[in-house]
Amino acid sequence: MGTIRLQNIRTFSFHGCLLEESKIGSDYSIDLEVKTDMRKSAISDDLHDTVDYVLLNRIVVEEMAIRSKLLEHVAHRIISRIFKEIPSIARVLIGVSKLNPPIGGDVEAVTIQMEEYRS
Repeated sequence: MGTIRLQNIRTFSFHGCLLEESKIGSDYSIDLEVKTDMRKSAISDDLHDTVDYVLLNRIVVEEMAIRSKLLEHVAHRIISRIFKEIPSIARVLIGVSKLNPPIGGDVEAVTIQMEEYRS
């Protein structure tokens, strides 16, 4: 097994429970880690034998563009889509951070983390 990490994927999205969040949007940062078998690609040096980071990034960006009230919901959608589209992935760990959240305090970010294994 091997690990692929995409760190600090930045998006501007419209998630949140407050009405104004759906209108003004916020900055987000997503960290994604996947586990996959890399033995074949380590020998073949062929993109078709591994997980394409471009596809992982596209899944994150596309799902972040679909509004959700909860960060947990969007993270779950990302995980589900990764498992559906990339059968070789055995585990996904994702952190979704809302930067400068509107929570009435000086908070740099609120982050949720979810981890799921292929069943």
